[in-house]
Amino acid sequence: MRAEATSLVIGAVVALLAIASSARARAAEAGPAPLADVLEPIRARHKLPALAAAVVLKGRLVALDAVGVRKTGTDVAVTRDDQFHIGSCTKAMTATLIGLLVEQGKLKWETPLAEALPGLAEAMHADFRPVTIRQLLCHRGGVRPNLPERKTWADAARGKTPREQRAHFASAHLTQPPAYKPGTKFQYANAGYGILGAIAERATDTPYETLMGKMLFDPLGMASAGFGAMGSPGKVDQPWQHRVNDKGEHQAIEPGPRSDNPDAIGPGGKVHCSLADWAKFVMEHLPTSPRAPRLLRAETFEELHEPPEGGDYAPGWLVVERPWGGGRVLTHAGSNTMNYAVAWLAPLRDFAVLVATNQGNGGADRAVDEAAGALVRKFLAAR
Repeated sequence: MRAEATSLVIGAVVALLAIASSARARAAEAGPAPLADVLEPIRARHKLPALAAAVVLKGRLVALDAVGVRKTGTDVAVTRDDQFHIGSCTKAMTATLIGLLVEQGKLKWETPLAEALPGLAEAMHADFRPVTIRQLLCHRGGVRPNLPERKTWADAARGKTPREQRAHFASAHLTQPPAYKPGTKFQYANAGYGILGAIAERATDTPYETLMGKMLFDPLGMASAGFGAMGSPGKVDQPWQHRVNDKGEHQAIEPGPRSDNPDAIGPGGKVHCSLADWAKFVMEHLPTSPRAPRLLRAETFEELHEPPEGGDYAPGWLVVERPWGGGRVLTHAGSNTMNYAVAWLAPLRDFAVLVATNQGNGGADRAVDEAAGALVRKFLAAR
């Protein structure tokens, strides 16, 4: 009888496991859950054209949605596959690219600028020559946030390829005295990431945009990823960018070469992609990834997630403590003044939430943060 009872118990356990496995398989087949019930009230309250979000949990995209319209004044609805501009969240991608080049032996974290840009070494200000790639990644390299001279920007863009613009931009910055003694403090600088783009180009003899495609976007299957404003001029085939004027009116900005950050600082903030594709990148920075092998070795990810002693900015990520994340979390916000996006990653909970809107001001930051908070509560409350 005991043998029969044991057999029955084992059979019941096997049946329950099969049911659970079947339920998980059905959930995976059904795709990510909708989020309109969370997003639409926030979008309406803050009067955004559109609002999109994605939630990642334990190596899966568990929720994804977009609400609103691509262009204010139209009824062309956004879709969950639409592209959104992620602004300075691009920095984590550029830092990951640098990590790939380190693994290939083309660069080192401690490579000094004089070695990384040898053609510029002689003209480079002496205080910049020992500055390391790691210091640039962590905004501790003494680089000015921007050069004030309008002529510098004009000269960088006039008749030059993006790669030539970045080389010119690096020279314009590094031949001047640093803004502060390198290594002594944190000062956020998009220009530092522009210089990192130039360093990657010199190390590989390949334009930054091509490198990102071959080394990051293609391996991760990020088919929607690109640079600059979303969509085609004269069409509403993707979300248009928006600003709010002094009268509180939405101004839609037609896609075009001048409707985004300059190419010189593109590595600091010029990527657009769908939220689902952004999630593919983010999952590489969490404990569980659907890919094998991973894009980078574990020790390289550790380098990318570790700020310098006494600081809180790691390469491409702000590192902060949050109780809901179980401790240390990674975050970054991004805006080209016409869009706004934020990423929150909780590695200790194997969780991430991504939120984006196609409006850059007028409370867009508050709306995106509100949506991120609501999704954290919704998906982590029961864990």
